[in-house]
Amino acid sequence: MEIGTELSKTVATFIVQKTLLDEDGLKYMCETPERFFTVNTVLSKIVSSPSKDEQPSSRLLKHVIRCYLRLSDNPHARDALKNCLPELLRSQEFAASIRLDESTLRWLAQLLTNVGFHEAAAQMAPEAVEACAQKQAARDKQNAEM
Repeated sequence: MEIGTELSKTVATFIVQKTLLDEDGLKYMCETPERFFTVNTVLSKIVSSPSKDEQPSSRLLKHVIRCYLRLSDNPHARDALKNCLPELLRSQEFAASIRLDESTLRWLAQLLTNVGFHEAAAQMAPEAVEACAQKQAARDKQNAEM
């Protein structure tokens, strides 16, 4: 996913996304710290491209955000993402670059809320933060009952 054309990176990220959307796939990816950090490192490298000329497409970023969002559904991964989520994803400049895609902006706000960056999420998509907070409270209650 680090090397290749924009299309090959998008396809590879889409495959990872589909794997994560499956409960067994999420469990497998988060089963060991090595697997999680491998996935995180690759996704982070995609987001943090070295130059403006190599900025990832909005379609690729959408898949990366969905991957991170799904990882945040796992309690261990969520805790790890508090420390290793790329800082760029929390920036207003990044939010402005995807503002035209409302669903991606909502997913980003939900990701930031899940991981605990409530202030950054509120600045990006205030209307989405309330819904995210309600989902997080329900998830926390469910985890506490387990």
